[in-house]
Amino acid sequence: MDSKELACSLRSWRSRVSPAEAGLPEGGKRRVVGLRRQEVAQLSGLSVEYLARLEQARAGQPSPSVLSSLARALRLSDQERAHLFRISDQAEPADGQIKREVGPSVQRILDRLTDTPVMVVDASWQCITANPLAHALGGDPSTLPKRAQNLAWAIFTDAPTRYLRTEEEERLVRLEVVADLREAWSRYPKDQLLGRLIDELLDLSADFAELWEQRPGPQPGSKSRTFRHPEIGPITLDSDFLTVRDSDLRLIVFTAAPGTKAVAQLELLAKAAELEQATAKP
Repeated sequence: MDSKELACSLRSWRSRVSPAEAGLPEGGKRRVVGLRRQEVAQLSGLSVEYLARLEQARAGQPSPSVLSSLARALRLSDQERAHLFRISDQAEPADGQIKREVGPSVQRILDRLTDTPVMVVDASWQCITANPLAHALGGDPSTLPKRAQNLAWAIFTDAPTRYLRTEEEERLVRLEVVADLREAWSRYPKDQLLGRLIDELLDLSADFAELWEQRPGPQPGSKSRTFRHPEIGPITLDSDFLTVRDSDLRLIVFTAAPGTKAVAQLELLAKAAELEQATAKP
């Protein structure tokens, strides 16, 4: 165990977390940058005395549960959490679960991108959330049963959709989905939701079962998506997948290329979404 490295790391990580980020009041003038030692102790459930010994390289080897509590309190990234366990000479626990939580920063993106459709999906292609404009574009998935909110499920069960695909686009998106699910399964073999999804698709879709056995590699995916909207007609948008750091979430962002018909269509859709939100408020 590297006690000195652990002590320096804990002090450094503590100094960079603000009280607001940790959900704590500022508490007047502060003599230290970041969190006070007492605040970290409160957040992690440890005693101030024990935390002081850790930060002064005077404590014995901390247990995995103590390290996990510190990692949460200090908001460590996956890499930093791994470093914490490594310098403490402890094996990092692996829960084998997909990280599906939408953090405050991702929620702020959804709240601010009012003129751009954005969906958030996890590594199993489950739709976690979406902004109002994405609902207006493709329909509100929250009105569907939980399983039907999974995009992989919708694709391989031929569920009704506003998304228009040519035969080639259909082939490519199915390859992309299977490659993604295989990669997710290799990283999270203990994730029950992912395991059930794969088992059900293997039973229900012969095409999925065949592609699953083929083990396709990573696919580039289509750059654009065309939707058949009931009011504004077909609309073609660029689509980009943005990965959320230290998470298994991806943002699917749809934008209109400058000078295209889709620019005006998206503006109409945004106004309609704003009106619907305004009328829905009590």
